[in-house]
Amino acid sequence: MNPKEIQALIEAQLPGSTATVQSADHVHYEALIVCPAFAGKRRLQRHQMVYAALGARMGGDIHALSIRALTPEEQSGAAG
Repeated sequence: MNPKEIQALIEAQLPGSTATVQSADHVHYEALIVCPAFAGKRRLQRHQMVYAALGARMGGDIHALSIRALTPEEQSGAAG
């Protein structure tokens, strides 16, 4: 899959989110997802939300996905 397609799927399924997805080989992907809905969620819960957004594509079209899931507040704190 194209990284832009994965980005669009995540952003469509997680309202208010912004996703940046990169891949050198279109098999292994790295994603940074910033979403207000991650607030109050543990890391595992955030990852499960992203996996749910991608559905059956995980393990199929998407062999491996490295996820960095942040709230907008965490992103602004990480940038400063």
